[in-house]
Parts: sequence; structure tokens; C-alpha cells
Amino acid sequence: MKRISVIASLAVVLLAQALQGVTPQKWEMRSKDDFLKGKFDGISVSYEGILSLSPKEEKLEGPAEEFYLSLLITPEDIIYLGTGHGGKIYRISKGGAPELYFQVPEMDIYCLAQDKKGNLYAGTSPNGKIWKITDKAKGEPFFDPREKYIWDLMFSDKGTLLAAVGESGGIYEINQKGEGSLIFKAEENHILCMRFDRNGDIIAGSGGRGLLHRIPQGKKASVIFESSYEEIKSIALDAEGNIYVAAGGTVIKPKKEETTPLPVKAETEVAVSVSAVSTSTESAEIPSLSLSQKQPGALYRIDPQGIAKRLWNSDEELIYSLLWNEEEKRLIFGTGNQGRVYAVDKDEKVSLLIQKKSEQVYSLIPFRSRIYMLANNPSSLTIISPEQVLSGEYLSRVMDAKIISSWGNIEWQAEIPSGTTLQLQSRSGNSSESNESWSDWSPPYQKKEGEKVLSPKSRYIQFKAMLKTQSGKVSPLLQRVTLFYLQTNITPAITELKLLGPNEVYLRPPEQEEVIWGLETDAGEQAKIKEKDKVITLAMAKKAQRKGFQMLTWEAEDENGDNLLFSIQIRREDESQWRVLKEKWTDTVYTFDTISFPDGVYFLKIVAADSPSNPAGMDLKSEKVSQPLVIDNSLPVIKNLLVVKDKDKLVLTFQAEDSFSSIEEVKYLIRPEEWKSIFPEDGICDSKQENFKVTLTLLPDSENLITIKVKDSRANVGVYRQTF
Repeated sequence: MKRISVIASLAVVLLAQALQGVTPQKWEMRSKDDFLKGKFDGISVSYEGILSLSPKEEKLEGPAEEFYLSLLITPEDIIYLGTGHGGKIYRISKGGAPELYFQVPEMDIYCLAQDKKGNLYAGTSPNGKIWKITDKAKGEPFFDPREKYIWDLMFSDKGTLLAAVGESGGIYEINQKGEGSLIFKAEENHILCMRFDRNGDIIAGSGGRGLLHRIPQGKKASVIFESSYEEIKSIALDAEGNIYVAAGGTVIKPKKEETTPLPVKAETEVAVSVSAVSTSTESAEIPSLSLSQKQPGALYRIDPQGIAKRLWNSDEELIYSLLWNEEEKRLIFGTGNQGRVYAVDKDEKVSLLIQKKSEQVYSLIPFRSRIYMLANNPSSLTIISPEQVLSGEYLSRVMDAKIISSWGNIEWQAEIPSGTTLQLQSRSGNSSESNESWSDWSPPYQKKEGEKVLSPKSRYIQFKAMLKTQSGKVSPLLQRVTLFYLQTNITPAITELKLLGPNEVYLRPPEQEEVIWGLETDAGEQAKIKEKDKVITLAMAKKAQRKGFQMLTWEAEDENGDNLLFSIQIRREDESQWRVLKEKWTDTVYTFDTISFPDGVYFLKIVAADSPSNPAGMDLKSEKVSQPLVIDNSLPVIKNLLVVKDKDKLVLTFQAEDSFSSIEEVKYLIRPEEWKSIFPEDGICDSKQENFKVTLTLLPDSENLITIKVKDSRANVGVYRQTF
């Protein structure tokens, strides 16, 4: 088995190179990918993998609704919140409690817009309509595109309202009288999002196939980017003309790789986040918010020349919202299903700003110097401020030592400015998930140069880091955490021991014709062969017959991943003392020549020791004994041979005997005929002694010489001749 846990691809990197047995090992966490496998509460992690206190979140009082789906903030700092599945719009005045402002008969309100007169417009789904709301509880249908979904709304400079729809996929332009026309019809099922670029063109993202469209006024639309994902979910633009798009959902092949056209059904093409929603309030769900499974996503930047570059991707996180912060020259995006907010700076470095207790960061809306954030599962409305929190906690993933282990020191590298503190704690247990069976948290560790871990000996361990500051302007910075451990040495195990049949061997690849696998060689040659053929298995070798050789194979494993040495020993059944055939053998195949051993019944024993990886006195051994092995190199004999000729008849009488093996086959030859088999008096060769009495018919030209060949079950052959 020799399995040592290497956790480099997860949150913890095992830096030990071939550290085994009772050699101390260590986990070291020092990169962003290491830390991202943990949980963050008031903690950010930079691109360089440095933990610090996160931006402050101010929680606003929100209504008790299942989903928060859309948000609009007026210049007067009034918030309008669209929800699902009750089709309600809430108004939240500055510092006030949410009040129900309007309710539509449809279930979900995915988008809100406001005209210059202060009228509110709501895009609803399913069986989508656009409602115009003039005051509390006062509103009416403004436009009905006869589409199932209204995904996005925005006003043009000339005062018309644009609506992105699905599931036939397009954009409507609606005048102030509520008269609309389809200005763009997509081949895809849905247009999910849209923005105006600096030239006044509409930039729109589709679902069903994740395409980014450019729609100039009065000109032909074009595709400016084709992603490999199912949808373009969000768009952001900077002042330099770069377009940022959030792609996600099922990864699909480009059309040029398809041999048949894709189906045009929303249920199959956009099942991840924009699939059709039932009109029944009892069974309807918002798929992108209701599914808890991992969903892939990616972030792209398309420059003004149309060149796309991927800035971020994940197999587990889907981007829901994008926001370009012009003042800080960075992009901010929110994901699910871990409820994270990331930032991408001008050098394309991605940092984690916030992790929420909600699963999805659904919408990010800028307002003055703050960012309003909608989150779901559970639903929440918060404001991200430029200031940082005063305290935060990072919880590492559960780290698996694979075997019950003793814990050494925990040490860390950090910057702790005046007025800040940093403490670590640990806990341990023997279940893969931390629960009530685990130990309590240890007292805080405070010496970054290293302190003895106080958690009990166990298989799993976890730590948390607590960062605090007295002001919102300075933070402790945690750069690295190292934890040492020592596995309990486990006795190696020989799980299987096989004896091949007599004279059966495997020829070592690639030689095949020259080298019998497992023959005794000097240690240096064996080590060289072992290294050269380390990926060779018996399944790749050719079986052959080699007289007198006995091969044995075995399987051994060590839970510590120790290097093993084997001792091959033998004893005869009437002996009590084991004799060593070979010491310090590293292969699990061994072959020896039995010619030098007297005939008899023997037993073979394999002793496995983990001494190469453990100090003297701390190494452990195990052994396994084979089934009985018959060594029989003596030839079978013929006794009392009597040959009587009577005209054309020849009568043979004899006994065939062997000391240790059963007689397997008897043949005779009288030329010019070929070899012919003969059977004993009892009709079958199955014992050490067989009696034969056979009458043969001679040919007229037969020689007066008979040759008898007797073979035993160990492939030994005795040959006898007699004239008549």
C-alpha cells in the first residue's frame, strides 16, 4: 500500500519529501489556495495568501422572504427590494424598516428600474410582465412581451425602457406609452443581462449558450465573445472599454465541434440557472438559488480589440454578480455556493474579501462609496463599507494525518502591528468531521515562533486563527501556519502470499527471455532493477517453465508509508528451525532453485520489517507462512518391469513409483510408432504408486525395443528401455 497522504491539491500542502515512519512530518499553509479551503468570518485572504481583517458589513433589516432577487437604490437613498416567491416589492427608507410597497401576481421579481419621474418598473417571472408602479400599492401592467422571464431592465438615453427576456431570447424596446418592439432576437433561449458600453451599444449576455452580443443602434448585431459555458450571467465595464463577463453553468463544446445542432429547449439547455419555472407556487424553484451542488464558473475580460482573457475560474463556484469599482480600479464579484466576494486588481490578482454565511452573493450594487449586497440561502441585505471589522476568525479545514498521531509544535509567520493581536487554537478528534466527539479548543497559542500543540493525540486536527484590532485602520497579517506531527508506527502487514506451480516463473520485463524475476542477486543489482522497473507488474510479465525453480509472490502494505525490507525463510515440516534464504529483500517477488534441497514437504515464511524508516528498537515486523510446498526433484522409477512377447502381442507388467509426488502420466514408444499413453490398472494416474498391466499389439516392422517414460506431478521424468 505504502500510502502517505499528500494534501497539496487541497487546503494544506504536505511539504515532507519521502517523510515516513516515525520521521516528523508537517503541514504548511502559506498560499491563497491553501487557506481558501477553510472558512472565513470577518477575514480576507490576499492573492499572496495573507490573512487579514475583512471589510466591514452593515446588516440592514430585511423582510422575511425566501429570496432577495433585485435591488434598486434611488438618489434619495431609498431602497426598493424585489423578492421571490411571493412577488413582493419592499421599500426601505434610510434607517427605516422594510414596508410592503407593491405585490404582483407573478412569483419572482428579477429586475427593477426607475424613470426620471420616479416611477418604478418591475420585471416579473414566470409568465413575465413589466409592471409600472407609481406609488405604494398603485401600479398596473405596463408591457407584456408574452415571454416567460423578464431577466433585466434598463433605460436608454432617450427614455425608452429595454427588457431582456427568455425563453425565446431577445431584447424589447418599450416607449413611455408601453408600446414595445423586439429590437434583437437571439438564437439562444435567454438574454440574461445587458449594459450600455461607452459608445452607446448594448452589450448583452445570453443563456442556453454563453455568448456575448454587441447590439449597435440601427446596425447588425454581432457576437464578440463565445464562452465554453452555458450562460453569461453578469456584465461589467470599466472606463477604458474593457468588458468583464461572468460565465457559468454546464461546460459545452463550441458549435464548430458539434456534429449535430443543440436542442432548443430551455429545460435542457439552461437547466443550471435559467430553466423554466413552474407556475405553481407549491413546486416552483429558482434553480440557481435552490441547487446546492457545485457549479463551474469563470471570469473573462474582453479588451476593446475583442481579445478575451480568463482571469479566474472554478469547478465549484458560480459567479452571480459583477461590479467595477472605478475609484479603486478593481473588479468585485460575488459567487455561490460558498457565499464569497472576490476582488481582481489591475495586476489581475484575485483576493477574497468576504465570505458570508449565506450560500450565494446574488447582487452587488454600488452606491456612493459603499456597496449594497444581496445574498440568499439565507437571504440577507448588507452594505460593504471601506472600513474593516475589529475582529475576525479563520477556521482551517480538517487535516488528516491518516493514522492516530502525536502533535508537535504549531508555529506561524505574521505581522502584528501595535494595537492588534493574533492567537491560534487547535482541536482534534478521530472523525473526519469535527463534532461533539472532538476535544475542546485548546487554550490560545500566542508565540509565533512555536508552541507545543495541546490537543489530544488523534487522527484529525484543525486550527483557528483569531485576529483583532483596536481600530479599523490596521490589521494583523497572518502569512503562514506550520503544524508538526508524528504518526504512530503501525505494524506492516503481508496481505497475500502465493506459491506458483512447480517450475513456473515469470520473466522480468523488458528482458522476458533472459531474466527470471526474483532470482537472488546482490543488493546493488536488485536496487538497480527495482528502480528501473518500479512501474512493472506481474500482469505485464510473461510466464515460463524453468526446471527446478520455485517462485513466490506476496503483497505487503504499511499504513505509515514506510519502506519495507523482507526476509525469506524456509523450514522442512519435520524441523523446528527456520533457515534464511534471503535477507534485506526489497521486491515482492522471489525465486529460488530447489535442486539443492532434499525432497520433502517445506514451508516458506515472509517477514516484513519497517526498519528502513524507523530507528532501531522502534521498528515493527510481521510475518506470513505459506501453504505446504513439496520439493521433489527425484525422478519417478519403474519397478518389476516384465516384458513378455507372444507373436504380435506384447504384455507389459510394472509398477511406477515416486517418493513425494503422484504419478501424472505414463507413455511408451515402440518405433516406428509415436509415443502413446497407457493407464494403470485402476484407470487413473493419481497416486505415488501405480500398477500397470498392458497388452500391446505390435506392427510387423516394429523394433524389439520399448521405451517407457514416467512423469510425476512435479514435472520430473524417468525414462526406461528394454529389449524384447
